[in-house]
Amino acid sequence: MLVLSRKLNQAIMIGDNVRIVVVSVDRDQVKLGIDAPREIPVHRSEVFDEIQRANREAAGLAAVPSSDAVPPSIAAPVVLSPPKNNSRKP
Repeated sequence: MLVLSRKLNQAIMIGDNVRIVVVSVDRDQVKLGIDAPREIPVHRSEVFDEIQRANREAAGLAAVPSSDAVPPSIAAPVVLSPPKNNSRKP
């Protein structure tokens, strides 16, 4: 795991087209802004884990304890409608 230190309004780049910015810091909470193309799914880890669980269940496979153990062949994305307050740029 790569660990980086960033200050308010500083960013990191993932590849050429995903930018993550520190939007605010308040005590033990950090808010991140993620600017990514719409075709790249962005989920909180608990949402991602639920999607993976639903995919495994739909495929009739046994439960896998964590998303790290899910082979890419099983990890097919599920299309969800974006949240109403989606602030991603078109």
